[in-house]
Amino acid sequence: MMNLQVHIDQHSGFCFGVVYAIEMAEEILEEQGYLYCLGDIVHNDEEVNRLSNKGLKIINHDELKSLNNEKILIRAHGEPPSTYELAIKNNLTLIDASCPVVLKLQNRIKNSFDKNESIFIYGKHGHAEVVGLLGQTNNKAVVFQDINELDINTLPKNLTLYSQTTKSTDKFYEINEILKDNGITVNTNDTICRQVSNRDKELRAFAEKFDKIVFVSGTKSSNGKVLYNVCKEKNPYTYFVSNAEQVNASWFSPNDTVGICGATSTPMWLMEQVKAKLDQF
Repeated sequence: MMNLQVHIDQHSGFCFGVVYAIEMAEEILEEQGYLYCLGDIVHNDEEVNRLSNKGLKIINHDELKSLNNEKILIRAHGEPPSTYELAIKNNLTLIDASCPVVLKLQNRIKNSFDKNESIFIYGKHGHAEVVGLLGQTNNKAVVFQDINELDINTLPKNLTLYSQTTKSTDKFYEINEILKDNGITVNTNDTICRQVSNRDKELRAFAEKFDKIVFVSGTKSSNGKVLYNVCKEKNPYTYFVSNAEQVNASWFSPNDTVGICGATSTPMWLMEQVKAKLDQF
């Protein structure tokens, strides 16, 4: 036995928006035995599989068009107006589990669009949340993942800046300063969820406390990739796994202290499974 001292980060795990969506899904699955969900309910295959075994059916937007008279779960990422319009047309009942933080952001972007402002959104191209945000502007807002995607010289002299809720606060303000330094008047809207952005600082402190870190996340999670790299910067002995089977005993030495943490899309039960595996070494 290696006698590993293993601790789970109690700040890791689902953010409240994901908790809300999963609780709504489980409630309806208990009632009717199945439920359609538009896109992965969370970017974690293990959790999606758990709910699929309970009757959750993941569908895409093309499949949605062929459904009538059904209940459809809108996940925490939110949806564009076109989804709600289709629901009315096909007599679909939408179980709207959009995160309140995302809904507030959608409304603010819609208000800016109605005022004919030049809207720029710092976010990941094609991300479900960003698709919903773009929909508030009839897809006319400019989305960029990096300031280098923008031609500063051709930008409007007055613009309104928003951010996807899960992006880096530091990076957002860095972009804001670059735009202002180039003579652009920026109407800055800090729309980053602090429950997510604060994980960055919390994990830096957590990663330094242990000899080794096991970071648990789905491979599809953007938040997971970012937070894994945060841990890796602070502790080079950080290992990425998606489930307990991927944990490798060769990573550890006798009497190591090991910290387990994860993304906002990582369920606590999965981190507990990883701990159980480590406790066997």
